[in-house]
Amino acid sequence: MEITLDNTDLQILDLMQSNARISNADLARELNMAPSAVLERVKKLENKNVIVRYSAQVNPAAIQQKLLAFIFIRSSEGFSCSGDTSKALAQIPEVQEVHHIAGEDCYLIKVRTADSASLMHLMRNSLQKIPNISSTKTTIVLETVKEQQQLVIPKK
Repeated sequence: MEITLDNTDLQILDLMQSNARISNADLARELNMAPSAVLERVKKLENKNVIVRYSAQVNPAAIQQKLLAFIFIRSSEGFSCSGDTSKALAQIPEVQEVHHIAGEDCYLIKVRTADSASLMHLMRNSLQKIPNISSTKTTIVLETVKEQQQLVIPKK
């Protein structure tokens, strides 16, 4: 299903992505529109699942989640994964992202933990209990140069 967005929709997305707490009045002022018209557009963007959620970005170090790792996972399900492994991976709280990937491995997951001991605990007590996982390869991040969730909003 193709969703058509006009220039005003794109401007709203750009402003809201930069500051999800921007008020409807401030949005209207930025776009030179009536607040009621902006509110209606935002509601339509939510209903079309263009805007899927609002969230706060928390500094991982502030909550002692200092270790970031990416884990390549090979599954015995092979290329025709039934989804059981991906569902089990998605249920692990420390797993931030689950990607079904092409290549030798089946999944790439992003995890955050407090330290290497807690990463080992996660691997032994969560990953090892998923029956279809046949092997893992872990890459620990030493320094993050750039990390963002924001998308590039096209200009019309």
